[in-house]
Amino acid sequence: MNIPCILIPILVGLICGILGYLLGKMNSRNDDSLSASLQADLDACKANTRNLNARISTLEADLAAKSKATAQSFTAAAPVIIPFDAALAENVLGKKIKENDLKIVEGIGPKIEALFNEAGIKTWHELSLTSTDRLQSILDAGGENFAMHNPSTWAKQASMAYQGKWKELKDWQDSLLGGKE
Repeated sequence: MNIPCILIPILVGLICGILGYLLGKMNSRNDDSLSASLQADLDACKANTRNLNARISTLEADLAAKSKATAQSFTAAAPVIIPFDAALAENVLGKKIKENDLKIVEGIGPKIEALFNEAGIKTWHELSLTSTDRLQSILDAGGENFAMHNPSTWAKQASMAYQGKWKELKDWQDSLLGGKE
């Protein structure tokens, strides 16, 4: 038997064993430092989460306080509701009138009333507060059959109807031509 044939595999095995041992030791040190690094990151994330939750609670409390203040200011500035007198309206205009019937405004018919109702304008008061530009944009969006109308007097007519100024409304409408001055 040849000694080098036995000695070489033993030496290779011994060298591989030593290298494996050394590599294992190095990896275990990296795992320990990696573990410590990950734990530090986790602790930092937990601290950040606590800070963010505290900030969210503060902002929610501020929002609740502001919404209460806003709700109080809206109730203080709520419009005065003027009672509708159907008998007076019928007497002055000569026809039966339903409350918030937008068709009593000179120039508004059933289709335009439906268009405004879809846009959220359902009462005389809402119509009286809507700008002419917004009314025109609603008409323009309805198509060319609606876009040709001129809503410049509609808000004022609706305001008179809302306030129950039926005689003034009737006199002014008599001077209008299709809702235009």
